[in-house]
Amino acid sequence: MKWVSRVGVYALLIFCSVLFITPFLFALSSSLKKLDGVYAYPPSLIPNPIQWSNYHKAVTALPFGQFLLNSAVITLTCVAGQLVTGALVAYSFARLRWPGRDLMFLVLLSTMMLPGQVTMIPTFILWTHLRDFTGIDWVGTYKPLIIPSFLGGAPIYIFLLRQFFKGIPIELEDAARIDGCSTIQIFWRIVLPLSRPALTTVAVLSFIGHWHDFMGPLIYLDRVEKYTLQLGLRMFQTVNGGFTHYLMAASILVLLPVLILFFVAQKQLVQGITVTGIKG
Repeated sequence: MKWVSRVGVYALLIFCSVLFITPFLFALSSSLKKLDGVYAYPPSLIPNPIQWSNYHKAVTALPFGQFLLNSAVITLTCVAGQLVTGALVAYSFARLRWPGRDLMFLVLLSTMMLPGQVTMIPTFILWTHLRDFTGIDWVGTYKPLIIPSFLGGAPIYIFLLRQFFKGIPIELEDAARIDGCSTIQIFWRIVLPLSRPALTTVAVLSFIGHWHDFMGPLIYLDRVEKYTLQLGLRMFQTVNGGFTHYLMAASILVLLPVLILFFVAQKQLVQGITVTGIKG
């Protein structure tokens, strides 16, 4: 009976995998077809003939090279800021003792339950009023998209790192203190090297979140030369929405960096999520 249950589990997993991958396969197939082949009935996943030129036409229709550069700058900068400041905040919650630590951690967890739409308008008003105090333009630049990542970033990432840090044996830090290491040295030389799975998990999730962010750039960017790929896709849909095969080709190209990153860091990602979910 044990093998029967195992076969049932594998069958369910295969069914769910096929179910979830079907939209991606449809998009990939549509990106290689002619326009009439996209709407052909009955539908077919195998394009005939294969139109590789769809990708070239999709990329050259709009300045996707500039959009790619903008997205890369924002995403990589935000990931770096998230890793540095998020790890510092998480370490203070996990290891350091200071007045109000548990209360502040409770406040941090409570912010995770607020939808982004709730704070969208107050945050926008904050950035617009900062110009009156600093004399610097904030709205219309990358600052509102990047600076929050250097202030701790998303609470969920701090929570994940904190859970992992609490699972590191305290004896390692005590031994380092006996050897004369300061708190910063312990954090840099002991904690971070042991936290590679958790840091990789945060980096991948942060990359995906910022790479696919649509609302932030839509709210704060007002010039085409500063648009990200997500806004570029929306512009492409508005201008060339009738050419579904070109739209699918552009979408696949935008998705490609995320797929590559996921497969490269898959082992560390799964390990980091598993460990941070069971420790602490």
